[in-house]
Amino acid sequence: MGKASFAHLKDNSGIIQLYATKDDLGETQYSIFKSLDLGDIIGLEGYLFKTQKGEITLHVTSVELLAKCIRPLPVVKEKDGVVYDAFADVEQRYRMRYVDLIVNDHVRDTFITRSKIVSEIRSFLTQEGFLEVETPMMQPIAGGAAARPFVTHHNTLDMQLFLRIAPELYLKRLIVGGMDRVFELNRNFRNEGISTKHNPEFTMMEAYMAFGDMSTMLDLTERLITHLAQKICGTLKIQYGKDLIDLSPPWKRTTYVDIIKEYSGIDFSQIISLEEAKKKASELKVDVSKCQTIWKVADEVFSEKAEPNLIQPIFITDYPKELSPLAKSNPDKPGYVERFEPYVAGREIGNAFTELNDPFDQKERFEDQVKQREAGDDEAFMMDEDYIRALEYGMPPTGGLGIGIDRLVMLLTNSHSIRDTILFPLMRPE
Repeated sequence: MGKASFAHLKDNSGIIQLYATKDDLGETQYSIFKSLDLGDIIGLEGYLFKTQKGEITLHVTSVELLAKCIRPLPVVKEKDGVVYDAFADVEQRYRMRYVDLIVNDHVRDTFITRSKIVSEIRSFLTQEGFLEVETPMMQPIAGGAAARPFVTHHNTLDMQLFLRIAPELYLKRLIVGGMDRVFELNRNFRNEGISTKHNPEFTMMEAYMAFGDMSTMLDLTERLITHLAQKICGTLKIQYGKDLIDLSPPWKRTTYVDIIKEYSGIDFSQIISLEEAKKKASELKVDVSKCQTIWKVADEVFSEKAEPNLIQPIFITDYPKELSPLAKSNPDKPGYVERFEPYVAGREIGNAFTELNDPFDQKERFEDQVKQREAGDDEAFMMDEDYIRALEYGMPPTGGLGIGIDRLVMLLTNSHSIRDTILFPLMRPE
C-alpha cells in the first residue's frame, strides 16, 4: 500500500470517511494528506462512492490545509459502553470549552439543544401575545430579587451602578406604561457562591401579564414547560439521572408551610420566637446562625430538608409575606402572599406571583427590607422611590413569572451541573 490512505473528516453535520491516493493527488498534495494531524482544518474536493462494506466515502481529488492544530487534542474513546477520556478533568473542560466542544459530541449537543430551548420559549411567548423587550443591565438601584449585586462605577456621571440582579422592576414599569404583556430573556448577575445550581452570571426569562395573577402564571408555567419537553424531548416522561420524571399536567401542589413540615417535622406557622425556630433547625443540623427572622430560618430548613426531595414536578404555594416583598398579600391567609415556585429534579426552576400594585403597601415592604439591610442582611431589597412613583400612576392587577433558563436546560438535557449548560462558566484564575 503506502499509496492510498483512509481518514475521517468531522464537522457539525457529522463524520465521513475519506479515501486518498497518491495517483489522484500527486506527490505534494498526498504528502500534505499523509502528514495531517488530529484537529487539522482542511478543505477538500472529491466525489462520493460506497466502499464494499457500504460506507459512504469521499474520494479526495484535492486537499488544502486551512489551519494547523499545533497542540495535541485529547482522545476520547468508548469500549464496551465505558468512556476512556484523556480530557477527564472537568475543570479543564470548562476552561477550555473550545477543546471540549471538539472532542465531546454530547457537550456540543447540549448547547445546540439549549439554543433550541431558547428559540422555543421566544416562539411560545410571542404566540401568547407577549412582546420581547430589553431593560437596563446597569442599574442605579439593585432591585427585583434578594441577592448581593456586583458594583461598578460610571466615570463620566461619577455614579455608582449595579449589574442587575433581576429585570423585574423595569418590566413592571412597562406594565404601568400600558404594555400589557412583556417578557425579557437575558442575563442576570449575582455576587454569590458557585455550585452545581448557581453561577454568578446566568440567564433568566421574566414575563409579566396585565390583568393576570398567580393562577394565570401557574397555568402559563405548566403549559410552557410541558410544551418544551414535548418539543425538545419528544415526551413528557424524561430521564434525569436515575429518576424518570413525569411532567404530565396537572402538577402536584402544596403549600410552603406544609412541605417544610412534611420533610422536617417543623410547623413554622406555629413558632412564635426566633430562638425556638433556631433551636428546632439546629436539632436538624441546619446552620441558621446568620438568620435574623423566623421565616429566614424556615427557608434554610426548606432548602436543606425539603428541596432535595422534590423530584417530580410540584408547585409550592402560599409563601410568607416576609420572604416575598414584591408579591400581593393573600386576602384569605393573613401573613402570606399569592406566590408559587415550581420545583423539579430537586431544584427550583422558577418563581411567580400576583404582583403587588399598591404603592403604599410596597413602600412599607421596602422600608422593612431597608431595616433588614441595616441589621446586616446584605441580600435584603433596597428602597426604590422611582418604582413607588411608577406604582402611584396605577399598575393594573398583574401576574409575573421568572424561569431560570440554565436550570431548565439542565432538566431537559439530563445535565447535573449548571456549568454544563453555560458555555463559559466563571472559573477561578489558573
